[in-house]
Amino acid sequence: MADFSKGFTLGVLTGAVIGSLTAILVAPDKGSNTRSRVSYHIQTYIDEIRSLIDELKDENFAINTAKQESDDVVEDAKQKAEDLLREAEDLLSNISKESKN
Repeated sequence: MADFSKGFTLGVLTGAVIGSLTAILVAPDKGSNTRSRVSYHIQTYIDEIRSLIDELKDENFAINTAKQESDDVVEDAKQKAEDLLREAEDLLSNISKESKN
């Protein structure tokens, strides 16, 4: 899933840059107008990149949180299983002692 997100993000950014450059080269305008449009588009792309980075950080945090919670559940289950085995061994030990008496 993370590889898909990275690839998709890279594809979107690459397409946006190529599209912008093509638009600038095909539709010439005054230099000041072109610089203004380029600045606007660059700022828009920077904002989009920051937004995507924030989303990826949130996704990574959620994954790490879920992993930690699942590790906690597994550890708790192991502890309970060990406790049950000890109890069963104690019961068997007590039954053996009582049957000898």
